[in-house]
Amino acid sequence: MIPALPAAEPRLQRRYSQLLVSSLTPAQSVAAGIHGLPGVSSAFAAAQAAWRFYSNERLELSQLAQPLIDYARQQVPSACEQYVLVALDWCNLHYGHHASKRARVELAQTKDLGYELLTALAIGDHAGEPLAPLSLDLRAADGVHSTRVQPGRACGAPLDNIAGVMKHATRLNLGRPLVFIIDREADSVLHLRQWDRRRFLFVVRANDAPRVDFRGACQSLGAVADQLKREGKFRGCGPVLYKGREAQCHVAETSVVLRRPARQHRVRNGRKVHRNIKGKALTLRLVVSEVRDAQGTVLARWLLLTNLPAAVPAEAVAEYYHFRWRIESYHKLLKGAGQHLESWQQETPEAMARRLAVSAMAAVVVWRLAREQDPSAAEFREVLVQLSGRQMKRGRWGRPFTEPALMAGLMVLLPMLCLLEQRSPEALRAMVEKILPLAALGRRAADASGRRATPARPEAAATPRHATEPFGGSVPRHHPVTSGALAERLDLPPP
Repeated sequence: MIPALPAAEPRLQRRYSQLLVSSLTPAQSVAAGIHGLPGVSSAFAAAQAAWRFYSNERLELSQLAQPLIDYARQQVPSACEQYVLVALDWCNLHYGHHASKRARVELAQTKDLGYELLTALAIGDHAGEPLAPLSLDLRAADGVHSTRVQPGRACGAPLDNIAGVMKHATRLNLGRPLVFIIDREADSVLHLRQWDRRRFLFVVRANDAPRVDFRGACQSLGAVADQLKREGKFRGCGPVLYKGREAQCHVAETSVVLRRPARQHRVRNGRKVHRNIKGKALTLRLVVSEVRDAQGTVLARWLLLTNLPAAVPAEAVAEYYHFRWRIESYHKLLKGAGQHLESWQQETPEAMARRLAVSAMAAVVVWRLAREQDPSAAEFREVLVQLSGRQMKRGRWGRPFTEPALMAGLMVLLPMLCLLEQRSPEALRAMVEKILPLAALGRRAADASGRRATPARPEAAATPRHATEPFGGSVPRHHPVTSGALAERLDLPPP
């Protein structure tokens, strides 16, 4: 069961449950607010209640993040064999046209204003399943609003905050050692030394240019990778999907030493300050992963620096980095494919951070539905994809569903179930036939087509399908499906 909001009064707990159910339905760029379900309260009342909840100063961000952490801890034993992978990534939230957001910061350029989101996403090392965000840091002009520290804390360079995130995640005691997976933004010898000294395990993608000591010579990482290829050190590790087509993955590994001084760049009092910082030699494993097509052409190459023990094979290290893509999909779910985060109208970073925590829990619910192995859950996913109206990719690498499609299906299903509590199917059908006769004609044609395509069933089936399969079957007239029943099936508190 998904844990409830801890230490919250009943009124806030009910509102949290309602906002969570509302966040399960995807937003649109022109209507990115809370989707009020059909009920007694009006859409305006639902919007007012959401505004009060997200602006409630007594509601701590760490309090909203606790259900995420509890759920991740619950899933670790089944999803993680040896390690809990923690993908770290930054996401720029562009609000250039949101003049009401006064705490915006400069992002890529002077006129590019918005917030910067740093997410730590827990991922299983067995199949790369996303579990839950362990922390969310929203950087604004008045500081970092984080689920792990008090809001308003002064922020330094982006990489300087990573150690605090690592420390926070380690103290959660999730039951497995943590491995932090970071992209090329973290290719900093200063921070690599700091993390290794504090015994944080990491896999960091490096650039080709940095120079290392390899077999007594100082050369670039790209040159080391080329030398391994000339020596035939690469070995195949199976097929992968690269940009929609099948390819082969090959890996090679060696040991390198980082002796160069770190080059630190800071801005103090409006002036750029650069200085060299010497440090101890750091020995790391270099894992080179290449994606090749059938002709042997290299489509992509990753240079991965890690301090994982040698007992972890190079194939596993490459796979860990491949799983890092889950955090990109999560940010896509927030920004474009589900929540349309960059169209939210909350004016303060505190309110934005609170809504982010609720939306993160909604993503966890969808991920859980996607992983559920029960046959009835598979049928339920099929129903949601049908309701979404989206086409799924077929073939060897095809998928029967995607998380955005599940959210789009819930957008149709949840209001429909709430509406069935207020109006009978007969009344709705009569409205359609009276006001939209063309739609009624199309429904009859679809029903006739279905009868021709479906073979007749023997009358021996005494038990209705809906009575034995909670996710399947049509809605019987004598047994209306309620939104509370759906919430119970999803392990959610009833709205």
